Amino acid sequence: MARASSGLAYPERFYAAAAYVGFDGSPNSNDKDIGSRFSTDVALILYALYQQATVGPCNVPKPSLWNPVEQGKWKSWKQLGNMVSAEAMRLFVKILEEEEPGWYSRASNSVLEPVTDVQMNHNAIVEPIIKNRNSFAETKTISAENGGLIETQDIDVVSEGLGSVVVYDQWTSLPITGQRPKGRYEHAAAVVEDKMYIYGGNHNGRYLSDLHVLDLRSCTWSKIEAKVESKSVETPSPINITPSAGHSLIPWENKLLSIAGHTKDPSETFQVKAFDLQIGTWSMLNTYGKPPVSRGGQSVTLVGTTLVIFGGQDAKQTLLNDLHILDLETLTWDEIDAVGVPPSPRSGHAAAVHAERYLLIFGGGSHATCFNDLHVLDLQTMEWSRPTQQGEIPVPRAGHAGVTVGENWFIVGGGDNKSGASETVVLNMSTLAWSVVTSVEGRVPLASEGLSLVVGSLNGEDILISFGGYNGHYNSEVNVLKPSHKSTLQSKIMEGPLPDSVSAVHNATNPTRDLESEFEVGQEGKIRETAIDNFEPMKSKGGETSEHILAMLKAEKEELESSFNNEKLLSLQLKQELADAEARNTDLYKELQSVRGQLASEQSRCFKLEVDVAELRQKLQTMETLQRELELLQRQKATSEQVAINAKQRQGPGGVWGWLAGSTPQNADDA
Repeated sequence: MARASSGLAYPERFYAAAAYVGFDGSPNSNDKDIGSRFSTDVALILYALYQQATVGPCNVPKPSLWNPVEQGKWKSWKQLGNMVSAEAMRLFVKILEEEEPGWYSRASNSVLEPVTDVQMNHNAIVEPIIKNRNSFAETKTISAENGGLIETQDIDVVSEGLGSVVVYDQWTSLPITGQRPKGRYEHAAAVVEDKMYIYGGNHNGRYLSDLHVLDLRSCTWSKIEAKVESKSVETPSPINITPSAGHSLIPWENKLLSIAGHTKDPSETFQVKAFDLQIGTWSMLNTYGKPPVSRGGQSVTLVGTTLVIFGGQDAKQTLLNDLHILDLETLTWDEIDAVGVPPSPRSGHAAAVHAERYLLIFGGGSHATCFNDLHVLDLQTMEWSRPTQQGEIPVPRAGHAGVTVGENWFIVGGGDNKSGASETVVLNMSTLAWSVVTSVEGRVPLASEGLSLVVGSLNGEDILISFGGYNGHYNSEVNVLKPSHKSTLQSKIMEGPLPDSVSAVHNATNPTRDLESEFEVGQEGKIRETAIDNFEPMKSKGGETSEHILAMLKAEKEELESSFNNEKLLSLQLKQELADAEARNTDLYKELQSVRGQLASEQSRCFKLEVDVAELRQKLQTMETLQRELELLQRQKATSEQVAINAKQRQGPGGVWGWLAGSTPQNADDA
């Protein structure tokens, strides 16, 4: 989501930006002016995107070698390949707004239109207030429940830090001390023991690798000067911890795991970095199996002792919808081929896990479209489904952030190609019903893209904490929200009807109740039908005495009671059979779980055996080498002994002939 200072839609907004840069073909602008305003790289990419958007893919012949400028322009245009015109337009405006955020206010053809939210390739852009060519910070105002604005300073502060949050379901800007991190988006955040860690991100098109920590008790920032662990004792050269953006940060044991992410020089395989919170060092985790391709914008969800990775965008800007699992105990990768219809390829989506079994995927975007669909993956059967959503379904968005509190999944920020997402929404994962918690107004980080969202704690209550984001400038503010009690949220979302999928699950788990209701309706219908049948004969027999009528009614009543008792007995028998079936189902499920556990143990044991076999093969190769060396030494020894025997045999006759020749035995021995 990009917040623009113009209500112009595409392609008009692109042409306005092109005219501002100087690509409108007017005689007052030329390439020299463009090159003087921007760096060489930026000028070349702007030229290439303009040509791609207006002309199409590069099909012109390569310029001659004597003109390096035209060669550079041709090469930059050629590298865009078959990029569609709409995508080239959005990238053109995005790069211009990163280089000159106030371009529209300074454009000669400025249009006086209301400020609207516009999405540029899922990157939040908010036009800062420009006065005398200087940027000023936004007024820190947060909307109340009635849509009005509340100044942060007007909130009654009980104590400093998170204690200042005294209202529910409203965002509040948190007063912070210490060394504030540089503004950024597409970073990653995690909370460990009342501390929020921020790592990496994107600032002005540059990837970051710094690590900061916010003490949630004192609300104080500090920067961690992390060390880098060497590869091994034999090779003391340090590993390369490259700056990244679009990654994920997962707490695991005493470490923070940085998963994937875009880098300047991307590797071909998925990288997992680990920061040891105790000794303060970065290291690379060595994983086994086939890792996924490198990517950014994916979702990483911790389920038990495994990480579930879905989707993202690789280094070639190819959108993905593959599914991988990393076992954190064995560090082994496993690619999952789930059944059903998976979500379409996307990045910038959000994911959550419910009941340690169901993986939920919401929103995200492709190169030209944003989504608001909801998909569910059953992690036991590995089957995708797309259930019916209820309540106030959020607008399509990408680049949003989400966290879970109990059964509630909170979604903040993001946007689509036309407007920013100003609502903070919540999904009850049991009923699949949406509701709006609050809305923000004005140009605030909460309506931007690429922000982070984590859950902290204050006096036993959960607190949502948001940091950063991009809305025309790179934010570094911290905003907090105290969600209302779960019962309140439940009452809001239960006002609407239950979705079909939830009703089906409810019916499956409560078959006895459904059988009783059907039985009661059936009996009531039968009784009413009998009463009507008996009513007409009574009207035709008006002369009969009342005693006779009462006797008939009594007989009919006894018959009905007998029939009802039989039906009730049959119902009890069906209930018993159903209970037996449920018990068998439970036993079978336990047995299945046991078999799965045994299978997992056997897989782990097989993996260890494979490692042992590899070691034994290596030892066997070493033994074979030693055996060959021993045989060689034995042959050399035998040869030496044979040479000695031959020499001794030659020395015997030589002594006799020497004696005959008159030489002394001493001389013979010397010889």
